[in-house]
Amino acid sequence: MCMLHFRREVGQGLVEYALIALLIALVVLVALTIFGQTVSGLYSRILSAWP
Repeated sequence: MCMLHFRREVGQGLVEYALIALLIALVVLVALTIFGQTVSGLYSRILSAWP
């Protein structure tokens, strides 16, 4: 019985890590959507100024 309880906790931990990874991916996606044009313009200016 104790081993079954331990396995459920390990599975729960994996789900929590997966949810955290999903949240981070969503934050990155939203940030790229909002700031994508700005970052692209900055990147283009840096490349054009590069000798």
